[in-house]
Amino acid sequence: MKYHVWTEGCQMNVADSERVSSALEHLGYNFTPVIEEADVVVLNTCVVRQSAEEKAYGRLTTLWPTKRARPEMVINLMGCLVGIKDNPKLHKRFPYVDVFSAPSDPGPLVEYLIKNHGHAVDAAETVRRYAVMDGDLVLPQPAVGQQVIGWIPVVYGCSHACTYCIIPYRRGIERSRPPEEILKEAHALAAQGIKEVTLLGQIVDRYSLDNPAYPSLAKLMNQISEIEGIERIRFLTSHPNWMNDELLDCVAENPKVMPHIEIPNQAGDDTVLENMKRGYTADQYRRLVQKIRARIPGV
Repeated sequence: MKYHVWTEGCQMNVADSERVSSALEHLGYNFTPVIEEADVVVLNTCVVRQSAEEKAYGRLTTLWPTKRARPEMVINLMGCLVGIKDNPKLHKRFPYVDVFSAPSDPGPLVEYLIKNHGHAVDAAETVRRYAVMDGDLVLPQPAVGQQVIGWIPVVYGCSHACTYCIIPYRRGIERSRPPEEILKEAHALAAQGIKEVTLLGQIVDRYSLDNPAYPSLAKLMNQISEIEGIERIRFLTSHPNWMNDELLDCVAENPKVMPHIEIPNQAGDDTVLENMKRGYTADQYRRLVQKIRARIPGV
């Protein structure tokens, strides 16, 4: 049995695709680079840009002849094109898609395959073991021995709701992952040869704000830096309003945390920034950049 995963979009989608690949390999599927040969095809989609959305529609359309010739092929549409709410129009437009999955959620596909393809998996552990948040992550076959960089989502969704952003409506509200889950995943990646991990979030520096019992992003990175085998740590994407002194100190003082900070400006005009509901002015952004450069020379 073979699977193929097609990915469009951000680093979070790349991480999601690795996790669904891991889930499929737990079920006994092997990767194939040839989409027409696959028994299971996952299309992990993006809608932040129109061009990305059009690519997804194009890929779905080109799959129809293959699906018609091989009706047993399972097609899973996943990601931001699907979103977190059921979309009857999408079902109607692509009736040959077998499974629709929200971003970061391979559960519906795994459950479909277990139910319809007779995989012998303990039903009691199905949702937990093959969920995207399983810390027991196995790198997909194409990455084994070839990949030294790993992606670890630490915050799913976004609650900031900038005026023109579709992400909160497609990925849901902000949810920080439990730190023990993240650390298990980092240990698993290190054991498989990963040397550098990038912590991901729509606004990654808001990690733990939705759950004060969790450590801050800075403390989390310090914990990850103690894992044997992990040599470099990065994080993205940040928001100017939550780039605090503790986080800057972590980047400046922890040799494993790379002097690399991504903070989108979005606009240089205060009226535009206000209309976007970004929460800062152009001058505040400039002063933050000056502060970062003063605290972390060479950043």
